Amino acid sequence: MSSIEGKVCLITAAAQGIGRSSVEAFAAAGAKVIATDINAERLADLEGMDNVTTRLLNVIDADAVTKAREEIGDIDILFNCAGVVHSGTILDASDADLEFAIDLNIRAMVRTIKAFLPGMLAKGDGAIINMSSVASSVTGVPNRFVYNATKAAVIGITKSVAMDYVGQGIRCNAICPGTVDSPSLQDRLKATGDYEKARADFIARQPIGRIGTPEEIADLAVYLAGATYTTGQAHVIDGGWTI
Repeated sequence: MSSIEGKVCLITAAAQGIGRSSVEAFAAAGAKVIATDINAERLADLEGMDNVTTRLLNVIDADAVTKAREEIGDIDILFNCAGVVHSGTILDASDADLEFAIDLNIRAMVRTIKAFLPGMLAKGDGAIINMSSVASSVTGVPNRFVYNATKAAVIGITKSVAMDYVGQGIRCNAICPGTVDSPSLQDRLKATGDYEKARADFIARQPIGRIGTPEEIADLAVYLAGATYTTGQAHVIDGGWTI
């Protein structure tokens, strides 16, 4: 029997990439998955999957998060997968880009944790998994100022929540991937104007010799959801990039 079988798990940004693979992995492990996203069309692809229900949810809308909590009720596992990547140095960072990244990469995570943590505390058990990156306080990555800054904040959020509730049955961990194949990555590679060179450059950063898969990140998320003796950690999964 899976350690998360029968547990209720809410996943944000669940319609594609790591989020979608995580929906499939959690459902396969027997969890009751609530897959949320803003993309109704892609979210519809998950409908009819065993152990999965879908819900439109814009995590940068505080009222929508509150409403979701009221309608969904208590959950056992929260996987904050939603995020955005901006390119450029600090001199390239516009106020609008910084504000949007803070809202999606940081505030949205705070909103969902504040919404669902009280229910976990009432039960004395809960797992929170936050998507960070090796591009954070783990390591500096060129031309990723906004992303580095906001994903470093995710690690800070994770450690703070873990410390405050470590004695009350709550585990809070962060996942810090290296380069992972996803629709977002594909868009960024195409945007360079030289797809093949950009892909080769990304692969070269991973000493293991390849880009990671969404399924590999999903497997780590499932592990962390059921791991009862790890909390407050930034779990690096990067093909050896930061050895």
